[in-house]
Parts: sequence; C-alpha cells; structure tokens
Amino acid sequence: MRRYRATEVDAAAAFLRGGGVLAYPTEAVYGLGCDPDNREAFARLFALKRRPPTQGVLLIAADFEQVRPWIGEAPAAALQRARATWPGPHTWVFPRSARVPDWVAGAHAGIALRVTAHPLAAALCRAFGGPIVSTSANRHGEPPTITADAVQAALGEELEAVLDGPVGGLDRPTPIRDALTDAIIRA
Repeated sequence: MRRYRATEVDAAAAFLRGGGVLAYPTEAVYGLGCDPDNREAFARLFALKRRPPTQGVLLIAADFEQVRPWIGEAPAAALQRARATWPGPHTWVFPRSARVPDWVAGAHAGIALRVTAHPLAAALCRAFGGPIVSTSANRHGEPPTITADAVQAALGEELEAVLDGPVGGLDRPTPIRDALTDAIIRA
C-alpha cells in the first residue's frame, strides 16, 4: 500500500489519474475515491467495499465549476440552494447530466455532489482536475474510519493507497438533501 503525506497531494492526484483507488480524509470520515470516469478503478473500489453496484456514490469537488458538467436540467433555485452551502459539508442530489456514467449513479436517477471545504480533499480535487468519487472508506455495513491507520486496518492488504491527514471534525457523515425539493435524504 502506498501512503502519501499531506504534502504529496500532487502525487496522490496522479495516482488517481493513473487508475488508482485512494483513501483520503473528508469533513467527518475517511473517503474512498477514484476517477469517476474510470470504470475499472470504480469496480475495484466497489469490490474493496463489498458494496452492491446499484447503490451509486457521490462525487466531491473543489469548486462549483468542477461539478456543473455533472448536473442535468435543474432550476436556478436548486442551484442557488446548493451554492449557498458550498464549499461546505453539504451533499446535494441533482438530476444527472448525460456526462454521468451509469456506474457512478447506480440505480439512481440523480447524482449526489458536494463541493468540499475540507482543505486536503479540496486540494486533491484541484490537483486531480475535477471531481472524484467519495464513499466512506470501510467495508459495506461496517463503521466508517476516521484515521489513515483505521482505514488500513479495516481494508487490509486490498487498500491501494491512502492520503494521510486529519478529518474535518464533524461527528457524522455529511447530510444529503434533494436539490429540487430541499427534502432531507440523510440527516
């Protein structure tokens, strides 16, 4: 397993661009990510989590411009609602654009997106050049991890790489809301 220090964000981003699966810190827990356009990396990520592929994942980004191409037809009010909370620990589900691969959305009609305020996660997205997959770095159904060592213990030898840094201090994963209706999907 490769372990990147916080000062090695560019190398971690290059690892993602090369098809790697990487654990990294987010606002509350460690996330597991890859290039959302790389189906092979995505399949390895889901195999590592032991997660059903119909569930889909969310994407995180450094700024709104990185997520805009992933959003389909959405009224201005929905975009304003999300942008008022970004960057920040708020995930919004939008109608997905034709840009979104089916494997990212799973069985869902929408796409879950977050513009993160976590400094290291945002730096990773900037260095990567776009949004990355973000799902909790743990086996499906197991508790999320909050340190690089805990990720390694939970995922073992199958874990390809980790970007070591502190999580953002939230006590639980970010809330998820429907951008069109403002309904709470996960509190």
